[in-house]
Amino acid sequence: MADKKGRPSVNNPRVRNIFVYVLILVAIGAILWSVRNQSQQSKPISLSEVVAAINNGNVEKISVSGDDMTITFSDRTALGAATARKEPTSTGAEQLAALGASPEALGKVEWEVARPSDFANWIPIIGYILPAVFVMGLIYFMLRQAQGSNNQALSFGKSRARMFTGDQPTVTFEDVAGAEEAKEELKEIVEFLKEPEKFISLGARIPKGVLLVGSPGTGKTLLAKAVSGEAGVPFFSISGSEFVEMFVGVGASRVRDLFDQAKRHSPCIVFVDEIDAVGRHRGAGLGGSHDEREQTLNQILVEMDGFDTDTNVIVVAATNRPDILDPALMRPGRFDRRVVLDRPDVKGREAILKVHLRGKPMAPDVDVNALAKGTPGFVGADIENLVNEGAILAARRNKKSIGQAELENAVERVILGPERKSRLMTPKEKEVIAYHEAGHAVVAYCLPGHDPVRKVTIIPRGVAGGVTWYLPNEDNNLMTRGKLKTMLASAMGGRSAEELVFGEITNGASGDISQITDIARTMVTRWGMSEKLGPMTFGKKEELVFLGKELGEQRDYSDSVAQEIDAEVRRLVQEAHDKALEILREHRATLDSVAKKLMEVETLDQAEFDAVMKGETPPSESSGPTPPAPRPTRPTPESPTPSEGWPLPVPSGA
Repeated sequence: MADKKGRPSVNNPRVRNIFVYVLILVAIGAILWSVRNQSQQSKPISLSEVVAAINNGNVEKISVSGDDMTITFSDRTALGAATARKEPTSTGAEQLAALGASPEALGKVEWEVARPSDFANWIPIIGYILPAVFVMGLIYFMLRQAQGSNNQALSFGKSRARMFTGDQPTVTFEDVAGAEEAKEELKEIVEFLKEPEKFISLGARIPKGVLLVGSPGTGKTLLAKAVSGEAGVPFFSISGSEFVEMFVGVGASRVRDLFDQAKRHSPCIVFVDEIDAVGRHRGAGLGGSHDEREQTLNQILVEMDGFDTDTNVIVVAATNRPDILDPALMRPGRFDRRVVLDRPDVKGREAILKVHLRGKPMAPDVDVNALAKGTPGFVGADIENLVNEGAILAARRNKKSIGQAELENAVERVILGPERKSRLMTPKEKEVIAYHEAGHAVVAYCLPGHDPVRKVTIIPRGVAGGVTWYLPNEDNNLMTRGKLKTMLASAMGGRSAEELVFGEITNGASGDISQITDIARTMVTRWGMSEKLGPMTFGKKEELVFLGKELGEQRDYSDSVAQEIDAEVRRLVQEAHDKALEILREHRATLDSVAKKLMEVETLDQAEFDAVMKGETPPSESSGPTPPAPRPTRPTPESPTPSEGWPLPVPSGA
């Protein structure tokens, strides 16, 4: 890094390090020179001893520098030289003669008079000062490094927000798809920052805050980045957890520092990701009323709408838990707008796919619309992962472009998990799993209003020994009681098939039973779908807002009502079991055909499964004869069968 004139900048870490190293070397050299000088310093003697040595002929040379005399002895066995100090009133020879040195002996001595220099006087002083300067400089640089680093030994009260100027945006609204309503809301915020006069002339005030709410992966952070790129104003980004520290008061200090920086750069945007880390409901913390998070939240509340808030600073926050945020944070004047990012529909998923496929080599057979229809319930993060998995599969297969087959395989991989073809199964296990999955598929096919079967496989995927995959024809937003009952019956199809064919049951249906029980209990206690108990909700979820976890359920009903709830849940599950057994007994031959075809080919897609159900594809000859079976026809749905809050597609595994 250099300054405007091309000279190296002092703030460059490389320049600072070189300077520190040079300072260390100079200090070490000064210390060594001082130690060496002190080790070579001669032993002081008196003038009388010098006179005696001269008279004995042991003095070879005397060097005079000021009032100091250095005596060099002619006896080589002497350890070094000696020093003596004369009086400043006369010369050294005169003083030695006055003390008894003979003129003949003095004449044999070589005299050397040196004029002392100013630098020589400073050398001892430099030897003592330089180490002290080195220590002080080292402490100074350590403090500077501590203040400038992210470890922040002394500046932990400073904000850790990262500022983006917006001069070179990396993400714009063109990169965000599937959230058109949310984009329109935020475009208005950007327009307010660019042309405030247009709104101020009508008496409108700038919104204080915008809260982005949505499920994980719906694109909240991506939308905030797009706002940064579109606005062209300074953009401060920080995570909610970065405010909280083990030291009391640090979070509030960081909030003050963040908003001070924002006010100096206004108009600007402050983005707080995962604000629920500090914005949880007050009074529910484990630390009492003086909890560190509460102090941080109080400071945020004051900064957003306190006395000194007449600045063009917009706070954009993101969370997927708006239900646990403090009411004071949600009121108008703080977060004026709540922008909801829902799961995208078919058109939204198609637009998101086009964004992620942009710039990648695509094969001509890629049908984006078909992929969008085949991924209900997917959010933006899921679609990005899907495209990435498709690209990895294409590279693994040594292809130059991504084809439809790779993308469809990626959909299955994302939903169902990777195939585990290396898992060894005995013939008996294979037969049981085949009948189990065939039971799911046959019951689902014969139930009116059930989602079509997209794929049946006995290849282990993820944690399941086999998978029956259903796929709705269209996006569904509601769940009817009839649709839920069909789901219960199809989920019981696997266990019912084992019971019917083998007269024995296995633990392979444990996941199905858990799913069925949860659906049935939710139908009775949450959705009011019990004819006996009526449209009522039973029990309240107890949740510690501070922890954000449901730790139990508050029972607001009697023991007799609890017995009735258990009886209703048992009735729904038993009805599903009986319905599945009835269908499988009626279409036993078809069940055998599907199971034997699965044992032969291991996987049936939608077209192959429909062909087997209609009797168009005979089973393998090696599977043995199969009695003739009536050809079931696809029943007509009684009503639309949408689903809400249900993960679609729904795999059912053995």
